[in-house]
Amino acid sequence: MKKTITTTLAPAPIGPYSQAVLAGNTLYTSGQIALDPATMELVLGDVEKETKQVMENLKAVLEAAEMTFDNVVKSTIFIMDMNDFARINSVYGSYFDDATAPARETVQVAGLPKGVTVEISMIAVK
Repeated sequence: MKKTITTTLAPAPIGPYSQAVLAGNTLYTSGQIALDPATMELVLGDVEKETKQVMENLKAVLEAAEMTFDNVVKSTIFIMDMNDFARINSVYGSYFDDATAPARETVQVAGLPKGVTVEISMIAVK
């Protein structure tokens, strides 16, 4: 069974996709960028602020599915510049306990939507 997860506390989709899909006990989030859900304006100019907005968006989606970051088993981080890795990782890591942190990959890409520097998606399990 597939259930679409939606919350007004994360940015509304800007294309033909859902914020997340719950399939059985597994949640698949769409990639989140640094859009402020209240204004749909980008939070840009500082990679730490941008990453924090991304993580807050993901937190809202997880909460809409009655989950937390403790439920996350896999993350994918897309970044424009690997030189930003340490700063992105510092913010990202503040949302997880090292003992229960999910599996993850971080990939440098040639471009991201709306010119952002970071996009993150997650898989979580109840």
